[in-house]
Amino acid sequence: MQPAGVHPRATVDRALTLAGEGRRPAEIARLLAVPVSTVVHWCRGDRRGSRSDGRHEGCPRCHAVPLEEDAYSYLLGAYLGDGYINVGRRGVASLSVFCGDDWPGVASEVREALRAVMPSSSVCDVRRAGCTQIKSYAVHWPCLFPQHGPGKKHTRDIVLAPWQSAIVAEHPGRFLRGLFHSDGCRVTNWATKRTESGVRRYEYPRYHFSNRSEDILGLCTHALDLLDIPWRRSRRDMLSVSTRAGVATLDLVVGPKY
Repeated sequence: MQPAGVHPRATVDRALTLAGEGRRPAEIARLLAVPVSTVVHWCRGDRRGSRSDGRHEGCPRCHAVPLEEDAYSYLLGAYLGDGYINVGRRGVASLSVFCGDDWPGVASEVREALRAVMPSSSVCDVRRAGCTQIKSYAVHWPCLFPQHGPGKKHTRDIVLAPWQSAIVAEHPGRFLRGLFHSDGCRVTNWATKRTESGVRRYEYPRYHFSNRSEDILGLCTHALDLLDIPWRRSRRDMLSVSTRAGVATLDLVVGPKY
């Protein structure tokens, strides 16, 4: 076995993936040919990564480490839609975002955002029925997402901290992209119109965003307002964008899932 501390990041990622699948540390250690104690440290989030650029590692909120705000704005939207934080033993937290298997491109963007926001932490995938749970372990995830709390998001208040609101105001398109990648879609509606030559069918694109949380719906409409995108509430838990100019803007910042 290799001594602890010299293992490549790919090995750590594989260990975390196997742990997420429910494998025990002893089994993971045997499969990867590493000490059991090393696997336990990785699963607890004790491993410290390294960066070639020499940037100090830590929490952007606690240690004044620069935050990749563009990636964070996207990840915030994805978290509010399909993410949650679990705090385990010794305070190590995992941030998970669930991505449907029909949109591998969305999953790739979530992985990239997780790595950009918390580059010292590993990202791993856990296979679920019809989707992939993309996870990252770090003690400070709750610092970056103070909306974390017990219960489902629609049963409690979801309010952005002032520093989060400033990031969304600076990057509203990225925030909307994260929201629509999680709980939104681009669809094609159709209608008929009677003309002198008969009944004519015409099609037009539309964006929908649905969420059971009134607060999260409000955050979405706020970001749409920042980009001057007209919207309307099509039902209690859904809003839609159907104007030609509004759809064109969302096509630039969001686009269809892929």
